[in-house]
Amino acid sequence: MDSFHHILAQGRTVLSEHESKQFLASYGIPATTEVVISEPSQLISACKEIGYPVVLKGCSSQLSHKTERGAVKVDIRSDDEALRAFTEIKRSMDLQEGGVLVQELVKGKRELMAGLTRDPQFGPCVMFGLGGIFTEILKDVAFRVAPLEPRDAMDMLTQIRGRRILEAARGMEAVDLEAMASILIAVGQIGLENPRIQEIDINPLIIRHGKPVAVDALVVLN
Repeated sequence: MDSFHHILAQGRTVLSEHESKQFLASYGIPATTEVVISEPSQLISACKEIGYPVVLKGCSSQLSHKTERGAVKVDIRSDDEALRAFTEIKRSMDLQEGGVLVQELVKGKRELMAGLTRDPQFGPCVMFGLGGIFTEILKDVAFRVAPLEPRDAMDMLTQIRGRRILEAARGMEAVDLEAMASILIAVGQIGLENPRIQEIDINPLIIRHGKPVAVDALVVLN
């Protein structure tokens, strides 16, 4: 991915959310449909291109804790709401460089996470667990050292205590385990092929119609 090598050449240590998802998508990891804009004049056409309802987020490699800073607005359903949200997000970003991400609203009741951490002894280690608010509360995570074979990835899916979340329940279809395993395998491959990557955090992966979709992501370089 040419833009990734350009980022490396810049000496940056963090990719923006949009850059992170573009990079992950180049490895076949499914992510939200989205576009980054910089001017309010681009907003309405971007919202119509994505299709209401949309999510608006501040998008910058310098912007952390987007939700706490008021830089995330969800379930935007009209041009007026979008303009108000855009103004509030730009204000919350102060003078930081970056644009506003216009993203499809992915609806799903189950949130998972996948990621990578580079251990000094073992190298790239793949993570899988419960996502969203449950990541920090329950700390229900499984680890495997890369590379992962399909069997390894499938084993990881059964290792978490909350593994029944992957099953069909209450009108929700079962999670596509092969699709989820493919994401874990791809994360491990990324870690092996890109030694400059220190950490990957894909959280949440929302389950939509049984398929995982990366709704937020962060790639950190060493």
